[in-house]
Amino acid sequence: MTDEGVRDEGVLIVGAGPTGLTLAIELARRGAGVRIVDAAPVPHRESRGKGLQPRTLEVLEDVGIAERALAVGTTRLPFRKYFDGAHVNDTDPFADARPTPDAPYERGVLIGQWQVEKLLRERLAEFGVGVEGGTEVTGFEQDESGVTAVLADGGRIRAGYLVGCDGGRSRVRKAMGVRFDGTTDETQSMVVGDVEAEGISRDVWHQWFASDGRGVMLCPMPGTNSFQFQAGPELDASGDPLPPSLESFQRIFDRYAQVPGITLTDPTWLSLWRVNVRMADRMRVGRVLLAGDAAHIHPIAGGLGMNTGIQDAYNLGWKLALATAGQAGPGLLDTYEEERLPVAAWTLGISTDLYARVREAVKEPGTGVEAAAPPPMGTGYRWSSLATPATTGDPAVLRPGDRAPDAPCLDASGHPVRLFQVYADPRFTLLGFGAEVADAVGKLAVGHGDLLQAFTVDGGGDLRDHEGHARRAYGVTGPALVLVRPDNHVALLTRDPAEVAKYLTRMTTFPPKE
Repeated sequence: MTDEGVRDEGVLIVGAGPTGLTLAIELARRGAGVRIVDAAPVPHRESRGKGLQPRTLEVLEDVGIAERALAVGTTRLPFRKYFDGAHVNDTDPFADARPTPDAPYERGVLIGQWQVEKLLRERLAEFGVGVEGGTEVTGFEQDESGVTAVLADGGRIRAGYLVGCDGGRSRVRKAMGVRFDGTTDETQSMVVGDVEAEGISRDVWHQWFASDGRGVMLCPMPGTNSFQFQAGPELDASGDPLPPSLESFQRIFDRYAQVPGITLTDPTWLSLWRVNVRMADRMRVGRVLLAGDAAHIHPIAGGLGMNTGIQDAYNLGWKLALATAGQAGPGLLDTYEEERLPVAAWTLGISTDLYARVREAVKEPGTGVEAAAPPPMGTGYRWSSLATPATTGDPAVLRPGDRAPDAPCLDASGHPVRLFQVYADPRFTLLGFGAEVADAVGKLAVGHGDLLQAFTVDGGGDLRDHEGHARRAYGVTGPALVLVRPDNHVALLTRDPAEVAKYLTRMTTFPPKE
């Protein structure tokens, strides 16, 4: 523990789920001091949120674990639907999806949440940082120079900033005095768990539905012997959900699957889940911030909770690292809430609609749950104050604030390299298209080297857009300068080097919002 009187200008992260771990990695790889604590003494092994969307895989590639996640999970699992015990169809809603030069991940990956967290912990350990388990934060005190977290055992930890990634029941959020607006629908609930079921095929996601509008689903979890079990709960005489148990899971399975001789065994997770749709009215109070479920909770459909939390952390990490290093203006952290609160509101609307569509889908024999597949996430922040209006490029193709596309190029030695590989550096990236801007690119790199890495494209130097994919993706035809944020969103499209210098200088002088 850090004594209260010692000033630690790093970041304390409360909660070691996917959000907190991603944020810790983003800070650690930028050289920021970080500690991450979790109330649980040991990591869980529960499947929980079980899908990573394509945009999240892009984030995890930058973080350094996308290949590991793809190796553990699966990208191809057909849906097998049954109705009143009879097989209806097998479908793969992404069967025709193909990667493109600008989007390398054409589909998401099915993987247990505990497996994602394990990969993130391993990656974090590569930076010399470990999770401090069994450390419960019950509150905090903050002043102009930092935050003092109060622990359940009476200890205290001092940090420059504190980020609550401690889930829907966040103690950090409650101590902040932030509202958590929304609803909890006690009439809609689901039992979820991890069980084994010998004799059930593991090469499809089984979805048994019945004419009474209820049913049960078994999804095989890659790399394990378990299935994730999902169903409506059994009800007591008053119509209230009964607590989940292996016995109740078996009864539900027998009733709706109608597959004799299958016994559910070895439960490692049994949970009762209610429909919650809630969002914090703020994500920052002074030096304390919120991310993930602590800031917004979603219906289970679409797997948007884990994905949104990881993308929260990706947005916040580089800004918080600059703040701890003294390189950020006082208003840069305000852009985290400015950019992520609208995304949370949008996601809540999408996931609520998805849940409603799932409930309708199970009533129709010809409709699969794949009809509720979510739209793509992470398309950008065009409304942000960090998105400076473009002075070049085709706005119909790309605008500041948009996700920065990938593209295959050749490096100076003629070897293949993707733009996403180039962007893996934790700094801003400048792409200078054409020999006309090559000198300006070099000068900007020298003048802003602590914030910027810079490359000429087709300027006789660093990168060659040999197939034209980069120019098409970025909507440029002549000389152009493209500035990409550390979280791989377009900051600036211009031909004027002074605009790039002005933008980077603004990072260090960013005024607070009024």
